[in-house]
Amino acid sequence: MSLASLWSLVTKILDICVVWLLFYFVLKNIKNNAKMVLILKGVILVILIEIISNALNLYTVGLILQYVVEWGPLAIIVIFQPEIRGMLESIGRTQLLGRHKTLTVSEREKMVNEIMKAIEFLKKNKIGALTVIERDISLQEYIDRATKLYADISSELLGNLFYPNSPLHDGGVIIQGNRITCAGAVFKTSMNPNVSKKLGTRHRAALGVAEESDALALVVSEETGRISIAYDGELKYNLTLDEFRKILMEELKPKTEIFYDSDVESEDDINA
Repeated sequence: MSLASLWSLVTKILDICVVWLLFYFVLKNIKNNAKMVLILKGVILVILIEIISNALNLYTVGLILQYVVEWGPLAIIVIFQPEIRGMLESIGRTQLLGRHKTLTVSEREKMVNEIMKAIEFLKKNKIGALTVIERDISLQEYIDRATKLYADISSELLGNLFYPNSPLHDGGVIIQGNRITCAGAVFKTSMNPNVSKKLGTRHRAALGVAEESDALALVVSEETGRISIAYDGELKYNLTLDEFRKILMEELKPKTEIFYDSDVESEDDINA
């Protein structure tokens, strides 16, 4: 095989990989956006009707669909401009190499224990709270507008941040890795029409950030003390403490477990 043929093969493979990568990010973000899902369903419906009209020689239907196909993309861009922009921003914020820090088993367990102690306190005292844990997609746009902290996670700090009448209790807290990055963050609320009207601003903000990113949003209701988690564009409402902890542990697991010497017994200890 000549060098030119080899180079041609490499470029074709690269071309296919780039196209599939783009499709992956687009479809991943469409899945988490209710309005974009409706657009996709509408496009599929138009394509199916056009196929049927061509097969049955439906001239009038075919003529109408021709205008829809010609002017539809422009109409979609104009009408759904905010959603399309949000999807592109989400793709741009994605960190291709994963989270900025992969927690070890002990770090993750310590983090979950501190969060659960705070959640239990907030639930018992019916103190409203919204805590968002960043994963692969960056939340920097919200961090930039919030009050910076860069503090170690502790149940006492989380409880104080959300305590009524404290300066930052109305906003959300963002966690990166195993540190509290900021407090008082304001998130976009979900516009999903299927969300119950009984849910308040905190729950809609949690669902909103879960729709446009892969973050975990932890919510405590101020009115009822009920606890919920939003992730992957869905809200798991009114969970028990055990259910809450289980979801938290499962979703915080990295793709590959990372162990340090302190996390496992040494060979000498085992032999002893």
